[in-house]
This record gives sequence, structure tokens and C-alpha cells, in this order.
Amino acid sequence: MTSEPPAQALFDQALIEEATKKSGLIWVRGAEASAARPLWHVWHDGAACLVGDGPGEQPLPALTDGGTAEVAVRSKDKGGRLVTWPATAHRLAPGSAEWEAAVAELKGKRLNAPGGEEIAARWARECTVLRLVPTGAVAPPPTGSLAEPPLPTPATTRAPVPPALPRLLARRRKRGQRLSGRPDTP
Repeated sequence: MTSEPPAQALFDQALIEEATKKSGLIWVRGAEASAARPLWHVWHDGAACLVGDGPGEQPLPALTDGGTAEVAVRSKDKGGRLVTWPATAHRLAPGSAEWEAAVAELKGKRLNAPGGEEIAARWARECTVLRLVPTGAVAPPPTGSLAEPPLPTPATTRAPVPPALPRLLARRRKRGQRLSGRPDTP
């Protein structure tokens, strides 16, 4: 017997933990979801902890208690994919010891949280707290393009620049030159 499989499993576990700890976002795709969603998280007690699906919180992909998910972790400095790992989602019951520990970590990382100190009570009433527990080996790197169409959104892009705008800006620049007595330099 060789010790290669346990060594590889330990390496995968360490890679998942370190990459996920250092990344500000993870991309999570639920079993039923077609597109992955970027989610902020904290790494706590061997799992990625998330809060969402409440007012003012991030929307979580279709993750059910005991369901599976695929988690892609990006590099904090370059933004490229570092590792992809399979996970099992566990919904934490409000008030349980696991929930309290996860929420204590999440509160410290939640930026611009509405409600301040009452955030834990609001999360218990209105949100879902999940743990994504790694379930296996690191997935092999993807091949080919992973480009996906953007998710539907009510946001719109800016309208085209009106044709007269460049002339108006040029006229304003000339007027500034005349008033100061010196040419404008870019």
C-alpha cells in the first residue's frame, strides 16, 4: 500500500482551505442553478459560511439543505480561477451552536451592515445562513471557454453620446483658453 491517496487528499484539503480563506469572493453554482453567483463568505471551522436571501443581503443560488454545489475560488490578486471544489450545503438553524459561531464570524466581515448590533437577530428572522462543506477532491482545471451570458438585470447601459456634445466640450475648452490667456494643455 502506498500513502499517495491520503497525501493527495491532505494537499487538496489544504489548497481548498487556504485559497478560500484568502479570497474575498467565491463563485457558487447550486445543483439546479445554471449560472454561478459571486458570494462573499468567511472560512470557519472547515467550511465556507454564507448569509443571504434576506432584505439587503446577497441572493444565494438554489442551495437546499443537504444539496450539492460547485465552488470556484478566485485569486485575490489576479482574479483568475485558483481551484474548484465540490461542496454539500448545510442550512444552520438559528440559535444553534453552529449558527452562533458562524454568525459571529460573518458579522465581523459584513461591510456596511444595516442594523449594526441587531444584525444577528435580523439574520435569524429574515435570512439563511449556510455552510458549504468540501466533499471531495479538487476538480481538474476547466478546458475551453467558461464564458456565460450575463444574468438578467433591470440595470441598463448609458445612452449614446449626443452628437452635439463633442462640439459643446470643444467650445468650452476654447473659452477657457481665451479667459486665461494661455492654451490648455492636456
